[in-house]
Amino acid sequence: MSNVRGRQEESSLDPDTAPAPRPAVLAVLLFCSTLTVMAGTLLVPVLGPMREDLAIDSTAAGLVLTAHGLSIAVAGPLAGRLMDRFGLRLPLACGLLLYAGAGGAGLVTTSFTALLVSRFLFGAGAAAVFTGTTVALLTLYRGAGRDRIVGWRSTAISLGGIAWPLFGGALGAVSWHSPFAVYLVGLPAGVAVLVLLPRTPPPSPVTTGASGGTAVMLRSPRLLRLYATSLTSSLLLYVLAVFVPQRLAELGVERPLLVALYTMTTSLSGSVAGLCYAKARARLGYPSLLRTAAAAWVLALLVAATVGQAAPLLAAPALFGAGMGIAVPALTVLIGENAPPDGRAQATSLSGSAAFTGQFLSPLLFGPLAAATSIRTAFLVAAALAAIVLFGITQRRFGNE
Repeated sequence: MSNVRGRQEESSLDPDTAPAPRPAVLAVLLFCSTLTVMAGTLLVPVLGPMREDLAIDSTAAGLVLTAHGLSIAVAGPLAGRLMDRFGLRLPLACGLLLYAGAGGAGLVTTSFTALLVSRFLFGAGAAAVFTGTTVALLTLYRGAGRDRIVGWRSTAISLGGIAWPLFGGALGAVSWHSPFAVYLVGLPAGVAVLVLLPRTPPPSPVTTGASGGTAVMLRSPRLLRLYATSLTSSLLLYVLAVFVPQRLAELGVERPLLVALYTMTTSLSGSVAGLCYAKARARLGYPSLLRTAAAAWVLALLVAATVGQAAPLLAAPALFGAGMGIAVPALTVLIGENAPPDGRAQATSLSGSAAFTGQFLSPLLFGPLAAATSIRTAFLVAAALAAIVLFGITQRRFGNE
């Protein structure tokens, strides 16, 4: 009885019949969407100083960049389950508060162990932010408007990937601790969510039930293929994020702000691709979009593996970012459309689990490989993996043409 009352209190708004939300709601959701990409990219410019001050190797430094991915993978399904059952507002707001508190802890942490623990806690908050913002946009918008909004979301994420690393690079000139202050934006964002987000009711349980939603999702071959694509794309993205700064150091480019400019290139090209997504989607089917994205990843990693000067190395993050600007909105909508209505948040959270597992695994898999061989070899192996993804997409259907 209390659960029924909770559903009724959460909202009387039916997203299928309600008008589009106020622009302020969209602005808040798009801003919060940038916080997940900021989770790691903010710290890229200070990886070098952090590694020296904490006396850790490149693999350990990479874990600081990606440790939150493991806790997102673990906490994401729980966040999705809570949102499917109780609605979006309160779990999303609480996630933003945890994001701010645990993320800001890096301002005062002085040991690698304490920093790593704070990053795992931070990831639990980021899991709620990722799932909540994605499901809110899929729930509140429909049809061609949804294609436009998810394209804008991809652009917002990419622009966040430009702005936040620049903040990180600028603040990193003061101390490697300073960029952690930016995570505190989660505090006002959490308040804005509570004030502005419509009270959309959780869907009636008609397909997944209260106990088997995740298991149902994991038995869907199409969803599994989408999750695998999301995992691999994130793994490859963080190969660039972790090793491009080291490759730049080999080429004599070490200033944090200059390193941030290379990270910005990924996001700038991704933002342009996101703005063009709705028009591309009107002409192309999802498989064609995903093939284009995977081909861009292959080319990007081949460039990173083969160029020997800093200037042409810019093409690698530019190409990869364009591919991500196409793939992220396509995967978001495909996962939402292939999920049961009452399990959309769980399906979305599992996509987050896949993506951030890829981030977490990236330095663990490619760090030892680069140490045993070279950074160029790591990029070549990553390019081969991207080619496998491209081949898989050509062999399997990921949606209607």
